[in-house]
Amino acid sequence: MPNNILVCDDERSICEVLDIALRREGHKVETVNSGEAAKKKIDGALYDVIVTDIKMPKTNGIEVLRHAHQVSPDSAVILITAVDDYEAAVQAVKAGGASDYIRKGPALVDEIKLAIRRSLEKVALSRQNFALKRDAATRNSLDNIVGVSAAMEKLKQTIRTVASTSSTILVHGESGTGKELVARAVHACSPRAAEPFVSVNCGAFPETLLESELFGYVKGAFTGANQNKRGLFEVADGGTMFLDEISEMSLAMQVKLLRVLQERTVRPVGGTDEIAIDVRVIAATNRDLDRLVSDNTFREDLYYRLNVIPISVPPLRERREDVALLVNHFLKKYAPAAGKSIVRVNQHALNALCGYEWPGNVRQLENTVERAVALEMGEELEVELPVERPKARRAAAGVGLAGTQVSSAGVLPEGMDMEKYVADIERSLLQAALGQSHGVQTKAADVLHISYRSFRHLMKKYDL
Repeated sequence: MPNNILVCDDERSICEVLDIALRREGHKVETVNSGEAAKKKIDGALYDVIVTDIKMPKTNGIEVLRHAHQVSPDSAVILITAVDDYEAAVQAVKAGGASDYIRKGPALVDEIKLAIRRSLEKVALSRQNFALKRDAATRNSLDNIVGVSAAMEKLKQTIRTVASTSSTILVHGESGTGKELVARAVHACSPRAAEPFVSVNCGAFPETLLESELFGYVKGAFTGANQNKRGLFEVADGGTMFLDEISEMSLAMQVKLLRVLQERTVRPVGGTDEIAIDVRVIAATNRDLDRLVSDNTFREDLYYRLNVIPISVPPLRERREDVALLVNHFLKKYAPAAGKSIVRVNQHALNALCGYEWPGNVRQLENTVERAVALEMGEELEVELPVERPKARRAAAGVGLAGTQVSSAGVLPEGMDMEKYVADIERSLLQAALGQSHGVQTKAADVLHISYRSFRHLMKKYDL
């Protein structure tokens, strides 16, 4: 992958020589001849390495270094020094601001190429260490997918088969089935396993914030953008990007994502330069994208771009033989953490768990076991089935959800307040949907056939 490099020197000949030499190395190079011009460039773009002379009129290299450290802290800065400013360069490196310094001489070009190589290796190593620490828990992600049913064995085999490719994957499944576990397993089994795995919930961000999170931004792009920030696509470079709840992405953002998938480049918010990326995208949804495409709320071209390899995660009710295995898995997970000496699950309770429908799938089962472990005082775990809240009753029987009596003849009671009546109905519907979905907001939105964004707006409106 080409790296973005900025060269700043008031001697044009040095800029020209470095421009030619570094481009031959495969880098993308920009050159400027003053410190002020360098600062403006740094404000408007993201650079992997900045090479700057120290001694320049007006704005010197140390000032460029300080500005880069403030605005673009991820950029490595290499100082070019002469004899009379050598001490300043040494101090800048010792202080941690500069990555390296090179003394001017006949071997300047070769030494700068070597210094750039060293700086990029340090950055790559730092990112790799970060990725390894973050993903240590997911190295054996196939082991994290608990199940011996035929459906789960088929799912694991699919993961092993598709992991070696770089094709885009769309994971379908109800809420709580473990779609992110599938994405992590694909990443862990792929040649990208040592690189970052970045997970983003598309429904958790407003449109403008999601754009800056995914693509990054440059200083001054919007109020509060005080420094350059790399987007998550850049963070995931070489690895995998998991886009959960892709159906909640706005149409405007869908267009931008489609362009990223087609061009394999991103443009930071407020920036002018395209940044090449090598990222495998795995998207997930619990909604019917075919229906959303038909309703014109999801782009058909993006759907086909994402659905190169579809993977379906079965709901728990379709693999009941895995319930006992999952219960024991969660017991081993939560009992030691809670300081409990629980050695087994009550057989009657286990039979009841295996016969339950589990509308919230594995997530609901895990929460049920965790709660039971927290309350258990003995060595045998007693587990109570989740209490189902009654579904919302509509006004067909002559009683509105808000409790206001409306006769079948359509005669309204005296003093009827329509606005309050409608508000009470909306609030009751939200509460009923949350009860039916066991608090899972995305599923509650599906129950009401509204978007997750609209659901969140109503939740905020009624302070729920």
